[in-house]
Amino acid sequence: MNIHEYQGKSILKSFGVRVQEGIVADTPEQAVEAAKKLKEDYNSDWVVVKAQIHAGGRGKGGGVKLAKNLDEVKEKSEQIIGMQLVTPQTGPEGKKVSKVLVAQDVYYPGESETKEFYMSVLLDRSRGRNIIMYSTEGGMDIEEVAEKTPHLIHKEEVDPSVGLQGFQARKIAFNLGLSGAAYKDMVKFVSALYKAYDATDSSQFEINPVLKTSDDKILAVDAKVNFDDNALYRHPDYAALRDLSEEDPTEVEAGKSNLNYVKLDGNVGCMVNGAGLAMATMDIIKLAGGEPANFLDVGGTANAETVKAGFNIILQDPNVKAILINIFGGIVRCDRVAQGVIDAYQEIGNIPVPIIVRLQGTNAAEAKKLIDESGLEVYSAIQLKEAAELVTKVLS
Repeated sequence: MNIHEYQGKSILKSFGVRVQEGIVADTPEQAVEAAKKLKEDYNSDWVVVKAQIHAGGRGKGGGVKLAKNLDEVKEKSEQIIGMQLVTPQTGPEGKKVSKVLVAQDVYYPGESETKEFYMSVLLDRSRGRNIIMYSTEGGMDIEEVAEKTPHLIHKEEVDPSVGLQGFQARKIAFNLGLSGAAYKDMVKFVSALYKAYDATDSSQFEINPVLKTSDDKILAVDAKVNFDDNALYRHPDYAALRDLSEEDPTEVEAGKSNLNYVKLDGNVGCMVNGAGLAMATMDIIKLAGGEPANFLDVGGTANAETVKAGFNIILQDPNVKAILINIFGGIVRCDRVAQGVIDAYQEIGNIPVPIIVRLQGTNAAEAKKLIDESGLEVYSAIQLKEAAELVTKVLS
């Protein structure tokens, strides 16, 4: 589960991580009041108006603007709130901005130059350990840095049995080229950041940039936080931060029916029980000349209601030209799935796309008989190859 920058910063701050202070605003008028408050509390003459969406690259898309006075705060907020912000992570359709974060200016002049770093904490699944990834080349072009100069990206592996050690935090600060007060502050920053990541059961904390200010303070200018969905039951306060307006409506609807659904760009909708079988089914669809329109795993305990919900989800995609249902009846009985297909067909009415149903396993013969005798325009198959051939036939 992703959350907004301002929410992530609030969590970081609760664990002792210094952050760029800011106030969220839903309207330009609220943004002006926020700027006044930042002037009063932090003596920040300039502020940064930042779009709050679940995507990176906001600056390149025009979603982050500097305002030097209150008139500019209102002007910049009016430009950003309500805009359809397109970034490399939103896709061409972009995301509508409904709120902004008005943040203090932390790039003020001082005795030394400001410096931007990149830092993230995440799980290396191949190693089964958390890692801290960091670089001296923080900022908007970190993806380019990783692609063209990967040697500038460093990793520090953390043994879960002992946690982050002091020498590791000091090593990171040293590798970032810091000394004096900035070095000491970075050590504290790294330790607090890792503690926040570990205690919140997150799958990723990304800070880009981490800033060394002109007076040698280390702070988080941005915060991208992703929680592990499987652990949210332990953190109801974090689960309450979920912003459904930032998520695909069909994926939200699928979640309510306990379906694992991811929308894709193809033309063949698929409904499968089991993630591995779903991946194989998607490969079969491509080999048959189609493109999968979605990943939809109905789980091992699928029943008639689950199948009906899956149909409704798939049919919301106007690009779907055929539906392939591929069920292996181990825990689930094939005849129950077949009945779900029939019930959904009758309830929805005239389904405008052909349906191929391949059922194998427990009560597969009974399931095939149910479908064949239903009188519905449903193609039944036993072998996966046969199902693929039917996909080719209906698409041609």
